[in-house]
Amino acid sequence: MQWTSLNDLREKYLSFFESKGHLRLPSFPLVPINDKSLLLINSGMAPMKKYFTGEEIPPRNRVTTCQKCIRTPDLERVGHTARHGTYFEMLGNFSFGDYFKNEAIPWAWEFLTEWLEIPGELLWPSIYENDEEAFEIWNKKIGVPAERIVRLGKADNFWEHGSGPCGPCSEIYFDRGVKYGCGSPDCKPGCDCDRFMEIWNNVFSQFNNDGNGNYTELTQKNIDTGMGLERLACVMQGVDNLFEVDTVRKILNTVCSISGKEYGKDAANDVSIRVITDHIRSSTFMISDGVIPSNEGRGYVLRRILRRACRHGKLLGINRTFLTELCEVVIGENISAYPELGEKKNYIIKVIENEETRFDATIDAGLSILSGIIDEAERSGKKTISGEDVFKLYDTFGFPIDLTREIASEKGLELDEDTFTALMTEQKNRARAARGNVGGWDESSKQMLDDLAKTEFVGYYNLESEAKVLAIIIEDEDGTRSVSEISEGDFTLVLDKTPFYGEGGGQVGDTGVIRSEGATVAVSDTKKTDGIYLHICSLTSGALKVGDTVTASLETERRRAIMRAHSCCHLLQAALRKVLGSHVEQAGSYVEGDHLRFDFTHFAAMTGEELAAVEALVNAEILKGADVTMQEMELEEAKKLGAMALFGEKYGKIVRVVTMGDFSVEFCGGTHLDNTAKIGLFKIASEASVAAGVRRIEAKTGLGVLNIIADQQKLIADTASELKAQNPADLAKRAAAVREELHTAKGEIDALNSKLAASKLDGILSSAKQVGKLRLVSAALEDMQLDAARALADEIKATCPDTVAVLAVSANGKLNFIAVAGKEAVAAGIHAGKLVGAVAAVTGGKGGGRPDNAMAGGNDTAKIADALASAEQTVSAMIK
Repeated sequence: MQWTSLNDLREKYLSFFESKGHLRLPSFPLVPINDKSLLLINSGMAPMKKYFTGEEIPPRNRVTTCQKCIRTPDLERVGHTARHGTYFEMLGNFSFGDYFKNEAIPWAWEFLTEWLEIPGELLWPSIYENDEEAFEIWNKKIGVPAERIVRLGKADNFWEHGSGPCGPCSEIYFDRGVKYGCGSPDCKPGCDCDRFMEIWNNVFSQFNNDGNGNYTELTQKNIDTGMGLERLACVMQGVDNLFEVDTVRKILNTVCSISGKEYGKDAANDVSIRVITDHIRSSTFMISDGVIPSNEGRGYVLRRILRRACRHGKLLGINRTFLTELCEVVIGENISAYPELGEKKNYIIKVIENEETRFDATIDAGLSILSGIIDEAERSGKKTISGEDVFKLYDTFGFPIDLTREIASEKGLELDEDTFTALMTEQKNRARAARGNVGGWDESSKQMLDDLAKTEFVGYYNLESEAKVLAIIIEDEDGTRSVSEISEGDFTLVLDKTPFYGEGGGQVGDTGVIRSEGATVAVSDTKKTDGIYLHICSLTSGALKVGDTVTASLETERRRAIMRAHSCCHLLQAALRKVLGSHVEQAGSYVEGDHLRFDFTHFAAMTGEELAAVEALVNAEILKGADVTMQEMELEEAKKLGAMALFGEKYGKIVRVVTMGDFSVEFCGGTHLDNTAKIGLFKIASEASVAAGVRRIEAKTGLGVLNIIADQQKLIADTASELKAQNPADLAKRAAAVREELHTAKGEIDALNSKLAASKLDGILSSAKQVGKLRLVSAALEDMQLDAARALADEIKATCPDTVAVLAVSANGKLNFIAVAGKEAVAAGIHAGKLVGAVAAVTGGKGGGRPDNAMAGGNDTAKIADALASAEQTVSAMIK
C-alpha cells in the first residue's frame, strides 16, 4: 500500500473500470441538466437518474465517472470540524441492466487489494442483514472470513427513497487502527467510534417498492457505486481528514501563507483556515460550471459561500482581497482532470474578484452595525436579534442570514427568523407586483393540444407552404376552448405544417397571412409548445373551418431582416470570444428585424478598443461573403466539429449545426441566411451590464445600420444648428469655444459657492454631537448645489480636526452624501469612505472614497433622516 496522490487515484479508478468494459464519462456540470429537483449535483448518481428510471437511454450499459458534487445542508458546520466540506468528488461505476453482484463485489475487492494494494485484512465488508447472495460472494468467492462480514439493518444497508427502485447495499470499511477505536472488544463497522471508515458503497437496485412496503423483484437490476475520492485519498496518504489530502493541503498552506497563521496552533484560526480552504474549492468549480453570485437559487448558495470565506479572512487578519490568489491554486491542483478550469481561468478569477470587492465595500460597516446590535442585546439581556435588524443587514449590507446567524451564535444569540422571512416575503411580493402578471394558457387549456400531432416545420427553406387546419382555439367568457369553425375575431390556429417560425431560442415568431378559398387570416405572432406551433390570428374576411386546406405565407421582408440579425448573433459570439477570451458564453439573446440583443458572460465593461475590434471582426466576416450551412448530425459528431452549445441546454441525439465559413460553428434551431454577405452591415448600438457577471450588447444589422447613420447625421446637423456653427465641419471648433465660456462661468460660480458655504458653517457646527472623543456633524442641505456642499465639507475638515461630518445634498432630483473626517478623527479610526457607504446604503445607494473625504449616491429621499441618524452608530463602532 503506497502513498498515492488524489489525482492519480482518480485516474487509477477510472482506468480500472474502463478495463472492465465501462465507458468513461466526464463529470457532469454541477448545475443539473433538465432536473428541477436539485439546485446542485450532490452525488455521483444524481446525473444518472433518468438512465436508472428508463426515461433516457444511457450511452452504454456500463459507465464510470468521477463526479463533482456540492452539499451545503451543514454549511455552518464546515470549518468547525475537519469532517465537513461543501465540495467533494464521487467515484462511481454504474450498471444499467448489465452486471450485478457477482461482478460488482469482486471488482471492488480487486481494485482495492490489487490495484491499490490495500491489505485485505484491513477491509471489512458490511451487507444488508438478509442479503445471503452478497454474503456468499464475500465469503465463498472472495474468501473474507464470516466474522469479518458485518450484517447491518435497513437503516444502514438498504437504499430506498419512497416508492420506486430500491435495494440492499454492501459497504467496504477500512480499519484505521486501534488508536482510533473505542476500546470495546466488539468494535467493528457500525460502531460510532472513528476506527472503521466507510470507503465504498455498492447499491444493488433489485426491488421495486410500491410505496406501501411491498417489494417485487425488478426485471432489470442495476448497480450504483459511490466512493468519495477525498476519503479514499485519506486512506492512501495516511492522513486523518480531507484537509490533509495533498491537493487540498496545498490550498490550506496558501491560506496560512497569506494570513501569516500556522495551522494547528490555534483552534479559532484553524476553523477560519478550513472554511476558506473548502469554500474556495466549491466557488471555483461552481463558477466554472456557470453559476454566478446572485440572491436566488444556486447563485445565492455561491454568494453565501464566498461571503463566508471573506468574513473568515477578516477573522484571520487579512484586510485585503485575497480569494483570487487561492483560486489560482485550486485551478493548478485540478487542471489535469478538469481542463475547463484553465480555459475559464480569467473568467473565474474575475467573478470571484468582483464579488469579493463588492462585499469588502460593505462588510466592515455591516460588521460594525452587527457588533453594535450584539453589544446592545448583551447589555439589555436579550437572547434574540430582531428580524428587522437581520433584514437590514441582508438588504443594506449584503449579509446572508447564514453569516449573521453564525456571528450571533458565537455570542450565544439567536435570530428572529420568522420576522426576517416575513419581511423577505413582503419584498418579493412587492417586486413580483411591480413586474406585473404575464398572461398565458394554464395547464388545463394546454391539454386541448394533447391529441394533436406535432407540427412539421418547413420554414428553414420555404417562405410559403400549403397546410391543413388541425385546430381552431378561441378565448371567450367560457374560457379557452376548441371550435370547429370561426367567422370573426381573434383566435389561435394549429396547422399540420407551417413555414412560420415559432418564437424560441431568442428569435421572435413570424408574422404573415394564411389564406383558404373562403377566408383570409392575419398572423400577428407564432408560438410553439411541445412541438406544436400556435399561430396567433385575426380573421380579416370569410370563415375558416377545421380540415380546410390553406396557404401559409410569411411576411418575407420581416423574416429576412430577422435572419440577418440571427446570423449576425453567431458572428458576434465568435468575435467576442476572440477579443475577450474563451470564458465568453451566451447568457441570452433576442433577435427581431435588423435588431439583436446578445447577453454574455463577462465581468467588466468592454473598452472602446474592444468594442471597435469586435465590430471590425464581424463586418470583416460579412464582407468575406462566407457560405452559411445548416446540417443535422449526431451530437457527438457536432462536438468533434467544435460546435458551440448553449450552457445548461439539453440536446437530443440529433442536433442542427449552423456553420459560417471557418469563423463560427454553433448548435442552433433558428432560421439563417445562406451567406454572411446578405447581413449587409453590423453596428453596435450599446454595451452595458444586466446582472453580476453578465453584459449585454444591442446592435443593428442591414437597414437598421442605415437608420443609425441617418439618425447620427441628423443629430450632427441639429447640434451644429443649436451651437450656431456655420456648418457641421465647424462643430468641434464651436464646441471648444462654448466649453471655454462655461469654464469662465464655473469659476465665478465656485467663488459664489465658497461664500455661501462660509455663511452656513457656523449654523451647522453649532448642532455637533459628541461621540466619544470626537464631534459628529450631520445635516440635510436640500437646496444647496453639490459644489457648494463640497466646499462646506472641505472647510469643516480643514478647520475642525476632531470632527466628522456627514452631509446629505438633494438638489435637481439627485441625492448625494458627503463625508469628511478631520486629521484627529482619521487618527481615531474614522474612515470616511466606509462611513458614507454605510449611510448611503440606508437609502439604497452606494459609494466610498478616502479615509478623510468620500462621496456616495443615494436613492430613497424619504430615508435621508434615517440615513443621517445611522451615522452616529457607525462612527461610534469605528473609534479605536
